[in-house]
Amino acid sequence: MTKLKQAEKYRPYLHFSPSKNWMNDPNGLIYFKGEYHLFFQHNPHDSKWGGPMHWGGHAVSKDLVTWDELPIALYPDEDGTIFSGSAVVDWNNTTGFFPDQPGGIVAIFTHHLESEVHNPPKQSQGLAYSYDNGRTWIKYRNNPVLKHDSKVDFRDPKVFWHHSSNKWVMVLATGESISIYSSHNLIDWSFESEFGENIGSHDGVWECPDLFELKVENNEESKWVLLVSIGDNPNIDNGSRTQYFVGTFDGSIFRAEHEGTKWLDYGKDNYAGVSFADIPEEDGRRIYLGGWMSNWRYANEVPTHGWRSQMTIPRELGLRRDKDSYTIIQVPVQELDYYFTRKEIIKNEWIGKELRYDFNVSYGMITLNIGNKDAVKYGVNIHHTPTNVTSIIIDTQKNLLVLDRNKSGIVSFSDNFPIQQEIKLSDTRKIKLSMIIDSSSIEIFGNGGEFALTSLVYPDKICEEVSLYALDGEINVEEGYFLKPNT
Repeated sequence: MTKLKQAEKYRPYLHFSPSKNWMNDPNGLIYFKGEYHLFFQHNPHDSKWGGPMHWGGHAVSKDLVTWDELPIALYPDEDGTIFSGSAVVDWNNTTGFFPDQPGGIVAIFTHHLESEVHNPPKQSQGLAYSYDNGRTWIKYRNNPVLKHDSKVDFRDPKVFWHHSSNKWVMVLATGESISIYSSHNLIDWSFESEFGENIGSHDGVWECPDLFELKVENNEESKWVLLVSIGDNPNIDNGSRTQYFVGTFDGSIFRAEHEGTKWLDYGKDNYAGVSFADIPEEDGRRIYLGGWMSNWRYANEVPTHGWRSQMTIPRELGLRRDKDSYTIIQVPVQELDYYFTRKEIIKNEWIGKELRYDFNVSYGMITLNIGNKDAVKYGVNIHHTPTNVTSIIIDTQKNLLVLDRNKSGIVSFSDNFPIQQEIKLSDTRKIKLSMIIDSSSIEIFGNGGEFALTSLVYPDKICEEVSLYALDGEINVEEGYFLKPNT
């Protein structure tokens, strides 16, 4: 939610969107002195990607939902335009940038330089630091601090302090791999290892990595998780998306403990997300800004005017173990609860065909615990208007959850946009769904966060009614809540 009037069509209420022009990857996510900071990839001259990319801008929040947008943070310079990166608090002045204050924010970002001399373009890593809580920035005079002679893709640094080895660690996207570097001062970097060969999806270039430790639910175990976003491949219907790996990290080498590909989100519209740095220890959460809510297959064509793109709702991440398999659990941050009030409650409702509920909202949230008696298909229809409908279908024969936005509103801007989005389910006898509906999006969280599906929609209105239905059998809605805006 930005502090803007929601008068523009498709402008979200709950999700951050730029006041104008283009936005993509979230950058520099950090908590410092009572503020959450969000920087983002930005073209200040157009509502399409391209031109001189900036970190710009910048937005701050006290609660992860309502954001104040600030001026552009980092501008292009002689080393190139400003691509994605991260930020850290240098509490111990390892850089020497903060001799007179107890810590300050350092941004680590990619310079992307295109010229007749540099063909293909050169990518390198630079630093900038701030003395005033991220409002203004000084670029390090000896940038770049890290470059490579042969790698064309060498970008998107995510940096964190690794306590057990007492050093900074950087994970960097390098083609279809992730390279790991270390440093004691953020300035001088040493190569440690490379990850990615013969594992995971290689449908596109690897981008925007993040590496962090997560506790496993209900025991004392913890594992390291590596997030990797995958760029668009025109031969794959899904377009850009994000995978993750679970394993161990010793400060030098990350080792995945599984084969196959794990997807962070099964929708088409969650990309390049990373987690916040420096969340206070007493808070203890790993908060992920579920990413840029779009897909490179159609991002430049979505039907907004004067601005493009939004971010997902921030999510708290956890890890759940089932035998020897680990699954990331993601749920909306608890701060979102303040924006809703409970309105309609369903208890033990049997549905043989269809039941409709009035739900005329500017934004809303629906939670349903459903047991299937014998229906072949069942699900939820979001009736934006009498003719605009987004359908969530549980197919018990194929064990699939399907989101169909073919009739959701404007879809003609892309042949790919109407293609159904699917999640393979292990059990369709019972399912718990939580859905956040905003002006131009639906976010679905299933079974306590075991899976997520993020999808853009462009209806004429947000919502008028919700229907629950069953085909060729019955379902039991054991419990359901319809939450409306807390006005």
